[in-house]
Amino acid sequence: MDIEAATREFLASPESRNHIIDTRQFKERRPLEEVFRLADKIAGEIKAGKTGYARVLDGKSMISLFYEPSTRTRLSFEMAMTKLGGSVISTENAAEFSSAVKGESLEDTIRVICGYEPDVIVMRHRENGAPLRAATVSTVPVINAGDGSNQHPTQALLDIYTVQKEIGRMDSLRVGFVGDLKKGRTVRSLAYLLSHLEGNRLFFVAPESMRLEDDIRSYMKERRVEFEESEDLGEVLPEVDVLYVTRLQKERGSTAQDGSYYVLDRKGIARMRPGSIIMHPLPRNEEIHPEVDSDPKAAYFRQSANGLYVRMALLHDMARG
Repeated sequence: MDIEAATREFLASPESRNHIIDTRQFKERRPLEEVFRLADKIAGEIKAGKTGYARVLDGKSMISLFYEPSTRTRLSFEMAMTKLGGSVISTENAAEFSSAVKGESLEDTIRVICGYEPDVIVMRHRENGAPLRAATVSTVPVINAGDGSNQHPTQALLDIYTVQKEIGRMDSLRVGFVGDLKKGRTVRSLAYLLSHLEGNRLFFVAPESMRLEDDIRSYMKERRVEFEESEDLGEVLPEVDVLYVTRLQKERGSTAQDGSYYVLDRKGIARMRPGSIIMHPLPRNEEIHPEVDSDPKAAYFRQSANGLYVRMALLHDMARG
């Protein structure tokens, strides 16, 4: 399967509006703003102890189909559905505890699941392009909760939402990405999404073996996005409004021997701009020292919490039918 060609064909089809598979679906600003406005309303009600959204999805169901381990994404989606009054049927380790072990194709699994009449399927898979394959045969909305090293669109949405909340804008940003950029799907998704907004300049810091894939470079060039690549984190730190740190993708074969291992500590954040923030899709390993956690610039736990509100907003619209 040529994933890029299949994705482009899918994105050009009317059916793509029923699913969330790739951040390139969000080329227009208005859909982002609508999701974020709803996320703000939901967050405001929850924090005020109100229950206006508590039964919006009463009688609706979500199937959580995870072929790869997850903590934040799976639990935030399941909590989001529950807080909206819907029900959840979950499999945390579908690669070992589903009929995939017996040789059933992904497409057949999705056809069977659709026969049970859920209202939405949230899916994570180790294989690039798997949620796209699922969406092509599904009769209900499919949300990509991460596929291999390819995409993680809802993470990118909550990332942009966090930037807007913390910095106050989505445009004219200087965003630095650091770490395993070759196999980190969150970097790919967020870079695509930032490319759709205005005036953003991107910095990519990684050793040679972990640099961006060519398809992202080509996409940014097509959209005339300014970007720079470097191996020196120190020279980028004073330049950015947002520093997006990522871990080594060990489960996809990356090792410390592949290149330099970047670690952000107090000395590093002291070089950053006033008002700048540090983000991380989590889980973190050694790339951000725990001493950074108490600094106001450390936004990564606030970022993770924002995932609940953004995913509630998405489910609010997609599962209602």
